[in-house]
Amino acid sequence: MSKQSEGLSKKQAKVVERAIVGFSILSLVFLFQPFSMSLYSIGCIAVVVGGLSFNLVPLCVEGVKPSQLIKIAIIIFIILIIVAILAVGSAELYSWYLASSR
Repeated sequence: MSKQSEGLSKKQAKVVERAIVGFSILSLVFLFQPFSMSLYSIGCIAVVVGGLSFNLVPLCVEGVKPSQLIKIAIIIFIILIIVAILAVGSAELYSWYLASSR
């Protein structure tokens, strides 16, 4: 059996966890910096992505297969896309309602 099929080692799990936390901190730095609107925009998106990816931190333990982490990450981001579509759709419907009530 290869090491990859056994799951993450303790060190690999810690690296994944620290990468997620580091990305979240970096996104907050981008969000609160006062210099560039481009970095602010990137920070706004990165905060949402970092917050959602933070759901993977409890799974960053020894023995978890990388394919499981990837599968759960895909599920989380599919839920994000569905919620975003529903939010934009409901805002559009509300704008139609406001236009028709004038």
